[in-house]
Amino acid sequence: MVEGARLEIAYTATYRGFESHPLRQPPIVMTSDVMLGQSLHPSADELRTRDAVLAAILDSVEREQRISLPPFDPKVSIPGAFALETIGIEPNPFGGSVGIYRYQFEGEEDLLHLMVFRLDGGELTPQEGQMVAAFLLPTVSPTQVWFKPGEFSQHFYLGHDILLQGGSEVG
Repeated sequence: MVEGARLEIAYTATYRGFESHPLRQPPIVMTSDVMLGQSLHPSADELRTRDAVLAAILDSVEREQRISLPPFDPKVSIPGAFALETIGIEPNPFGGSVGIYRYQFEGEEDLLHLMVFRLDGGELTPQEGQMVAAFLLPTVSPTQVWFKPGEFSQHFYLGHDILLQGGSEVG
């Protein structure tokens, strides 16, 4: 069984089809309570968390250790409107939040998967997900990221080797 195929089955998007999209988009109109045409304004803690998450990912990749989702905790993971809504909600070294968004990384072999959700469980536009991915991976070229849009979550895939080549350095 090919791991990539398993990911396709496990993380099927509810969007009308899927194709590769650029990570960064031109400015767009205001949606809900977020001005998407503007960048995120992360706090110092959110920047530190992002840097710690990327450091944990790099450490795991260099040690050839799997980047796993946190163990399921029934006290924290409550049923949601869709299957992935609370995945990775447990505190762990590969996830965090920025603004009104939550993100979680996981990976196997050479594929890194980034999931982006809204903290309130609401719908998440592809542009919101792209904005968070651009914050998390500012030095990674959008052409090296495969994007699979969804309705309540956005999914991004990239090779671990991109991070080892310096694609995760943040300034």
